[in-house]
Amino acid sequence: MDLQAKIRTLPTEPGVYLYKNAEGDVIYVGKAKNLRSRVASYFHEARWEDAKTGTLIREAVDVDYIVVANNKEALALENNLIKQRKPRFNILLRDDKTYPYVKLTLGERWPRVYVTRRLRKDGSAYYGPYFPANLAYRIVDLIHRNFLIPSCKVDLTRFHPRPCLQYYIRRCLGPCVQELTTRDAYQEAVRDVKLFLEGRPTDLSRSLHSRMEQAAAAEQYERAARYRDLISTVEQLQERQRIAAAEGDDADVFGYHYEHGMLAVNLFHMRGGKMVDRREFFWEDLPEFAADVVDAADGLQTTDHGGTAAPHGPDEPRSHAHLARGADEDGEQSSQAALGPDHRGRLSPQVGERPDASFSPGEFFSALLKQLYIGQPYVPRNLYVPVDFEDRAALEDFLSEQHAGEGARAPRVYILVPQRGDKRSLIDLAGNNAKQSYDQRFRVLKPNAQKIQEELQETLSLPELPKRVECFDISHIQGAETVASMVVWEDGKMKKSDYRKFIIRTVEGVDDFASMREVVTRRYKRLQEENKPLPSLVLIDGGLGQLHAAAEALDALEIINQPLAAIAKREEILYVYGQEKDPIALDHHSPVLHLMQLIRDEAHRFAVTFHRKRRQMRDRSTELLEIPGVGASTTRRLLEHFGSVQAVRQADSAALSAVVTRTQAEAIRSHFQK
Repeated sequence: MDLQAKIRTLPTEPGVYLYKNAEGDVIYVGKAKNLRSRVASYFHEARWEDAKTGTLIREAVDVDYIVVANNKEALALENNLIKQRKPRFNILLRDDKTYPYVKLTLGERWPRVYVTRRLRKDGSAYYGPYFPANLAYRIVDLIHRNFLIPSCKVDLTRFHPRPCLQYYIRRCLGPCVQELTTRDAYQEAVRDVKLFLEGRPTDLSRSLHSRMEQAAAAEQYERAARYRDLISTVEQLQERQRIAAAEGDDADVFGYHYEHGMLAVNLFHMRGGKMVDRREFFWEDLPEFAADVVDAADGLQTTDHGGTAAPHGPDEPRSHAHLARGADEDGEQSSQAALGPDHRGRLSPQVGERPDASFSPGEFFSALLKQLYIGQPYVPRNLYVPVDFEDRAALEDFLSEQHAGEGARAPRVYILVPQRGDKRSLIDLAGNNAKQSYDQRFRVLKPNAQKIQEELQETLSLPELPKRVECFDISHIQGAETVASMVVWEDGKMKKSDYRKFIIRTVEGVDDFASMREVVTRRYKRLQEENKPLPSLVLIDGGLGQLHAAAEALDALEIINQPLAAIAKREEILYVYGQEKDPIALDHHSPVLHLMQLIRDEAHRFAVTFHRKRRQMRDRSTELLEIPGVGASTTRRLLEHFGSVQAVRQADSAALSAVVTRTQAEAIRSHFQK
């Protein structure tokens, strides 16, 4: 059945359609209230004049579809399929910055708490996201100090002979050693942490009060004092939360700048009426397809994910033709706003924006908001966007119902398009910041060292600002003359005085993993013996095998919680130890990736240079070793003094006698004269 005939058999129900190319790859995913009408609209003769639509249709040879019960289900399914299939003609979220969550590993026998940037279905509980990023680390540190639940990577499936430092400084209950704690005491602490992270301070305070009274009645005064201190901490945090809640609602504010086919978006996170952080997004290869389609079920011509705002000139007010629910004092457009007179759904550019017929802001923000918020554990009450789009009302309802089971703690979500007033000023401010972000990314402004360090800390979830990075690489040819290098990046530049070379001694043949294990062991055993501080990050040139070999070496030295990562060649993927299942693939413009590549390439250069020198010494010494009376130590002295075999060959007896004995000098001269 050809494509046109298949389209005539599509149902008229709501659903999701998937265009495929000749290789069977999904190249576009869309949703529709009426599948047959929406898909057929791509083949109207007038549409073929649109180069972008023509590109899609020329590549499409098949269409699949999935029927759903209603438009909201179609919206959710479309978002999931776009994230899963990553079609070339859809707008895809590329995020240079993700915010951290606090992870409580409830699936473990002895649960622990971590900071993570990726949500997984692994039986753990996730709380967040936290703004700014260091707030998650402060919360975890508070949990260590007050609830004594650890974040270590120690194997807790078995008992160990002694606990680590965290136990001795009273930041861990010590589940790694038998009889230091009990299951009941540990589970009690885990329940307290769960109540704390869930934002239930009243329940937690009530429970702590009860336990404090019981401990005091049993004359366990130290335990009662610990509960008293916990109650004080919880009540102080609760008071701060009340103050923040009284200052204003949570909101996310969007602004954008588009120019020369490249796009920068800024997202301001407002929490409790205050801006707590800023997030940046960049696109330099937006999909070619951003075409207008006809949805016969609605009787409207709009963009596929497009906007509905009326056009206006640069000096005209940002108003819409009609508002069904009206507007508030800031001119916020309601989700039931009628379509403006611009039936093509093109939206006017933001302040400072250059209009471009190939870019539809409404379509873009529809796709962006779906990928940002659908399926997330928290969505702020208000989302302020610079442009309207077709399915805003449906997305607003969907996000509101997403957490409907949480009752009063999950208020309705509003997607608003402020036209004037303070909220419009916030959007314009976000737009101006997006312009600055655009200049910094696409006009190649060099970021300062402090900013790169901050981004590196956030990207790799480092506990503190990285000041020193030590990177290791192995070099050999088929196992011969295996050497290793260590280079150092410190305070924004390479520190060559701290570079180190290693000759691999215990490994025979080709075994990069064992070689990495040896060199990491030698390096950090020496630091332990000299009582010197460890680096902010240990970086390994290689993949998961080298990363785990380095981790085994550190574990054998009982070095715990040392930040450790690897950067794989070719793929340029970062693997962070403890999060290997979630490798970090950074944008190729990212300053963090550039820094990691710089350090990795320097380690590789240093290792290869050392390997070549040793190989040349080996090759050059072969002829000298053939001379009677000349051994390895004599050969080394000659090459160090003269620099090469050629220089030894050209030296006279007097010059040779300055390095070796007269008898050896005569033997060398006689050898080369022959």
